Amino acid sequence: MTPKILLLDVDGTLVNYETKIPASAARAVGQARANGHRVYFCTGRARPEVYPELWELGVDGMIGGNGSYVEHDGQVVHHQVLAPEVVDRALAWLDANRLAYFVECNSGLFASDNLPVKAATIYGEPDATSITKIVTIIPVLIYLRPAPRDDVNKISFVLEPGVDLEQLARDFDGEATVSTWSGSGKRQEFGEFGQLGVHKGVAVQRLAEHLGVSTDDMIGFGDALPDLELLQACGTAVAMGNAPDELKAAADLVTDHVDEDGLANAFSRLGLI
Repeated sequence: MTPKILLLDVDGTLVNYETKIPASAARAVGQARANGHRVYFCTGRARPEVYPELWELGVDGMIGGNGSYVEHDGQVVHHQVLAPEVVDRALAWLDANRLAYFVECNSGLFASDNLPVKAATIYGEPDATSITKIVTIIPVLIYLRPAPRDDVNKISFVLEPGVDLEQLARDFDGEATVSTWSGSGKRQEFGEFGQLGVHKGVAVQRLAEHLGVSTDDMIGFGDALPDLELLQACGTAVAMGNAPDELKAAADLVTDHVDEDGLANAFSRLGLI
């Protein structure tokens, strides 16, 4: 078949919600590349969160920060950041409301001191086991202030009762987007300040132009609503079995759950391996 460009969301797609890469997924990526297809991560993670075990799969590059960063074969194709004044205002709001957060930069992930305790609540009570789990899942967190102002892809924060996201979106209208995401795959536990006009679909187009290929030859794989633009931008769209119904409705193929060999089964059904 004609070589394809495979764009893989990471959490919930390539790795499960325990941040483990299913063996079948690792084999599928290697087999697809051996068959002449190119593979890129297309993730909300910043570059420091793409750990060695992911790069060891042998991929060709990445889209990070939900589209704010594009890399091919070690070369930075595009990198767009939040305006420093917007970063300042967002951090001031978070501090005033005593919310836990981490500032996602290509130079590092800069966290508030209360992040491990607050984020641990996604697993239930913030006991020692849950706190250790958070620290283990995101080992690159830097508890240092101030965070950089000119290298911020986006800012994530732990949602708490009383946070009015609709009002927050109005307050930052024209400066940043306000959205949510899940760390467990069960509910939305985090809020996010993102960049206007930046999403995975825009980055897919940038990568296609850089590679000189048509998006018709790109296949997008995702499991959550931030992947919607990814799927819409690609010639073929694949939703994981653990994806919400809205994402499944936008897909050409719905595969199995991430923990049920979903990625490998999709590769097989599409004739990539």
